[in-house]
Amino acid sequence: MRFLTLLGLILLLADPARAACTEVATPKVDWGDCTFDRATLTGVELDGANLRNASFNSATMRGATMSGIDGRRAKFVATDLAQARFDRARLNEADFTRADLTETRFNDADLRRARFYGAQLKGANFAGARLDGADFFGADLSGAVWTDGRLVCAAGSLGQCHRPPGS
Repeated sequence: MRFLTLLGLILLLADPARAACTEVATPKVDWGDCTFDRATLTGVELDGANLRNASFNSATMRGATMSGIDGRRAKFVATDLAQARFDRARLNEADFTRADLTETRFNDADLRRARFYGAQLKGANFAGARLDGADFFGADLSGAVWTDGRLVCAAGSLGQCHRPPGS
């Protein structure tokens, strides 16, 4: 019986999914299903990383570079992501509720069904992004560059991008 308990403990500790969560933050790291809530990851470089189903709620990730990541269903609730880069990222169904995404780049990102409830998106860039089914309820899109790369949302654009007066 002790042997089986010890064997189970060894298998649990050897689980590569659990081990990946302790890996150092580097491009292409595998942090799928990991939890980094309230972590400080300012300026981290995670280009090409697997962040699928990972949680970064209330984390500080200002200036992070996450181009080309797989962040499907990742959680960034109330996370500071100001000036981050998500170019060409797969962020289907990601949750950015109440996140600070000021001046964040989402160029050519897949944001289908992503949630931006009450998020701060002033000056964000969505050029070439796919936004089918994305929810911007209560999000501030003032000054954001829209998907065509030309339209800049008017000041006071809450919940949707409004054209500036006279344009």
